[in-house]
Amino acid sequence: MAKEIPDLVAEARAGTGKGAARQARREGKVPGIVYGDHKEPVAVAFDFNNLLTKLRAGRFMSTLWNLKVDGQDDVRVICRAVQKDVVKDLPIHIDFMRLRRTSKVNLFIPVEFIGQQNCPGLRKGGTLVTVRPEVELVVTAGDIPDHITVDLSNHEVGDSIHIDEVDLPAGAKPTIDRNFVIANIAAPSALRSSDDEADDGDEAAEAEAETEE
Repeated sequence: MAKEIPDLVAEARAGTGKGAARQARREGKVPGIVYGDHKEPVAVAFDFNNLLTKLRAGRFMSTLWNLKVDGQDDVRVICRAVQKDVVKDLPIHIDFMRLRRTSKVNLFIPVEFIGQQNCPGLRKGGTLVTVRPEVELVVTAGDIPDHITVDLSNHEVGDSIHIDEVDLPAGAKPTIDRNFVIANIAAPSALRSSDDEADDGDEAAEAEAETEE
């Protein structure tokens, strides 16, 4: 399923340069610039509180946004830089790059697990250990998946689920060029404890044997 692209509202900003940017900040705005796609840069401004809320929600830099500016066509953008005040750590300027529907972009896509009821490892008391709740993929801007699905059916205790076991959406591929782990089925805690005790016993016996020698 394609991922819904969230809206990001801005207003056109008159003038560029430090003077215009300072004026925008005095008005409670965060100045910004939109560039790319072989078009002229456009100066914009964002409501400070609204932008700060989105920044603090996380994944701002890896989210594809639908930028809405009155009097202009909506455009897909991705944030490329957030300049912050060195003392207050608050945004004072932000840069966005335009993307076409066919553009390729790196985004973190959430992982969804299914098949828990058919997972022998979990039925035996094992625990799902999520190594990567999100996976960074190269995707097409016009067809961003809402999530990727990992099927836990038939996985036993001790199994690791790697990225090559996942059916990725058409046109998507991992940014990491290796078969990395997404999740593990860990042994039940009681079993791990008994194994640890057995290991400790073996080590004690070995130490005792070395002492007798």
